[in-house]
Amino acid sequence: MFTSNIFLPLIGAIFSGFFGKFIGKKGSLIVTTSLMFITFLLSVNSFHSVCLLREYIFIKLGYWIKNDSLIIYWGFQLDVLSVIMLCVITLVSFLVHFYSWNYMSQDPHIPRFMSYLSFFTFFMILLVTGDNFLILFLGWEGVGLCSYLLINFWYTRLAANKSAIKAMILNRVGDVGLLMGVLSVYSFCNSLDFDIIFNLIPYISNYYIYILNFKINLISFTGFCLFIGSIGKSAQLGLHTWLPDAMEGPTPVSALIHAATMVTAGVFLIIRCSVLFEYTPTVLTFISFIGALTALFSATVGLAQQDIKKIIAFSTCSQLGYMVFACGLSNYILSFYHLVNHAFFKALLFLSAGVIIHGYQDIQDIRQMGNLKIFFHKIFIFIIIGNLALIGFPFFSGSFSKDLILEFAYSTNTFIGRFSYILGLLAAVFTAAYSMRLLYIIFFGKTNIKYLNYRNITSIKSLHKVNTDNINIPHRLGSSTDNITIVPLRVLAIGSIFSGSYLKSVFLLNQTLFFKYTVVNIPNTAFNLNVIEEIPFLIRNLPLILILTSTILVYLFYNKYQETNTMTHLETSNSFNSFNWSDKDSQSLLYKLHWNTVFRKIWFFFFNSWYFDFIYDKIFVCFFDRSSIVTYNILDQGFFEFFGPTGVCNFFFKTSNFIHNFYKNHFLDYFLIIFISFSLILIIIF
Repeated sequence: MFTSNIFLPLIGAIFSGFFGKFIGKKGSLIVTTSLMFITFLLSVNSFHSVCLLREYIFIKLGYWIKNDSLIIYWGFQLDVLSVIMLCVITLVSFLVHFYSWNYMSQDPHIPRFMSYLSFFTFFMILLVTGDNFLILFLGWEGVGLCSYLLINFWYTRLAANKSAIKAMILNRVGDVGLLMGVLSVYSFCNSLDFDIIFNLIPYISNYYIYILNFKINLISFTGFCLFIGSIGKSAQLGLHTWLPDAMEGPTPVSALIHAATMVTAGVFLIIRCSVLFEYTPTVLTFISFIGALTALFSATVGLAQQDIKKIIAFSTCSQLGYMVFACGLSNYILSFYHLVNHAFFKALLFLSAGVIIHGYQDIQDIRQMGNLKIFFHKIFIFIIIGNLALIGFPFFSGSFSKDLILEFAYSTNTFIGRFSYILGLLAAVFTAAYSMRLLYIIFFGKTNIKYLNYRNITSIKSLHKVNTDNINIPHRLGSSTDNITIVPLRVLAIGSIFSGSYLKSVFLLNQTLFFKYTVVNIPNTAFNLNVIEEIPFLIRNLPLILILTSTILVYLFYNKYQETNTMTHLETSNSFNSFNWSDKDSQSLLYKLHWNTVFRKIWFFFFNSWYFDFIYDKIFVCFFDRSSIVTYNILDQGFFEFFGPTGVCNFFFKTSNFIHNFYKNHFLDYFLIIFISFSLILIIIF
C-alpha cells in the first residue's frame, strides 16, 4: 500500500500520455485525477501511521547499482518529513488536476497536459521519499525536466520557448552544485544512503580537501555545494531570474510549481540535510544572508510589476527567502512550518488569478483591469483570504509561521539574526504594499470593462455605475461549470485560514516528539514558545503595525492620486524656461518634479528586477553569443568539419570517385596489360 503511494501518479502519467488519444480528453482527466485523489488518501493514511502511531516505514524494491564498493537500492523512507510533504504535494496536485477540468477544457492537448502534471507529481514524490542522494537527484532532475515541458506546454509561443530554456539553464547551474556536493560526500563516506552519511558526519567534520591549493573543510564545501543547488531550484537571489518568466506556462502549472513542488525542493533539501548543515556555521550564515536578501529583493520587485502572475511569483520568491534564512538560523522546523502554510495560500492566489485571466480575454496586465469586484465577487473573497495569509494578518495561516520566523530571528541576539530580522521586516512591509496594490487596482480601480469577454450574458443590477452600452457583460460565477473551478479554491481557502492553527501543535508544541530523528540541531536550537514572552511587546507587534500602516497608505495613495501625474501637469504648462524662479508655486512644482523623477528611477529599478537580467545579458549572454560565432566558424565549420566525420566522408568520396574514373577511362589499356602479362606467365611456365 505504501508503494502505491509513490507510483500511482506514474501510472496515471503513463496511461494518459500513451493512451490519451484512445480514451480521449475526458478519460485522461478522470484517470489522472482519480489516481491523484487515491494517492492523497494513501498519504493521509501514511501520515496517521508515521506521525500518530510512530511507525517509520522503509521500503526496499531491489538493487539499482551493485558492485564491490557501491550498493544502491531502490529505497524509500516515510518519516515525518516525508509524509507531511506527501500530504501537501498530493493535496495541491489533486486540486490542480481538478481545477484543470474547466481551465484547460478548450485545449486539444489535455491528455499530454495531464500526463505532464502527473509526471511532475511523481518526481516530486521521489525527491521527498528517497532514502539516498541518488534517488533524490533523480527526482530533482525529473522535476526540472517536467517544469521545462510544462512551461513550454504551448510550444508554438516564442515567449514560452525562451522561458523554458531559461529555466532549464539556470536550474542546470544549481544542479552542478548539487552533484558536486553529492560526489564530495561519497568520496569520503563510500555511500549515498542518508542514514550512513548523516551518522558519519560528526566523524568527518574535521576532514579537509585541497581545491586550487586552498585548504577547505569537507563538510563546509559539501554544504556550500548543496546550497548552490537549493539556490537554483528555490529561486534564491542570483539564480532567481527563471521564476517570473516561468509564468508563460498555464496557470495550473504556476500553482503547482510555486505551491508545493519545484520551488520548495531546495528548502526541503536543506531541511533533509540539517545534520550536515549544523556542522557548517559559515555556510549557515551565508544561507541566512542570501535568504534575507532574497526576501527583501523579491518584495521590492513585486511592488512594481504589472503582470498579475508575476506579482504572485515574486511573492513566492520572497516567502522562500523567509524559509531559507530560517534554515540559516538553524530553525528548520519553523521553515518547514512556513513551507506547509505557504502551499495553501499560494495555490489559492494562483488559481484565483487564473479564473480572472481566463474570464478576461487572457489578459494579465493589471493596468487593463479594474472594478472587477462586481463580476468576480467570489474570487474577490478568495484573493482577500490569500493576501491576508500572505502578509501575515492575525488568525490566518501565514501569521502563525511568518511572525514566528521574525521573532526567532530577533531573539537569536546575533548579527546575522538581527540582519535577517530587519530585512524580513522590510520585506513584510513591501509585501503588504504590493498585496494592497494588487487588490485595489483589480477590484476597486478604474473600470476597463471593454476587455471583459464572458459567455451567457445576463444583467447585473450593480452595473449602474458604468456605461454598458454595446458591451459584453460577464455573468456571475455560479453555473455548474464554474462550480468545478470554485471547489478547489474553497478547499485552499479553508487551508489558508486554519492550517496554521491546526498544525501549530505538530510543528511547535510537539516538535521534539515529531521531528526527533529527522531534523537535528547541534547545539539544540529548537524553537521554544517561551522565547516569545521575553520579546518586548512593541517588537512582537511591530510587523502587524507596519503591515497595517503600509496597507492603509497604499490604499489612500491609489484612492486619491491614481489619476494624478506631475509630469502631465508640467507638459500642459508653459515651457521650462518660462518659470518664475522666485515664484513659490513654481519652486514647489520643481520640488515635486525632482522627487517625482527620483521616484520614477527607483520604480524602474524595481520594475527591472534590480537589472539582474540586463547584467546577465551583458556579461554572459552576449559573451557566449559572440564566442559561439567564433567557435562555430573556427571549430564547427573548420576543425571538426575537416577532420571529423564530414571530412572523412568527403575524403573517401573523392578518393572513390577518382579510382572509379581512373578505371572507367583506361579499361582497354588495363585489359591489354593483363592479357600480355598473362601470356608472358604462360610462356615462362611452359
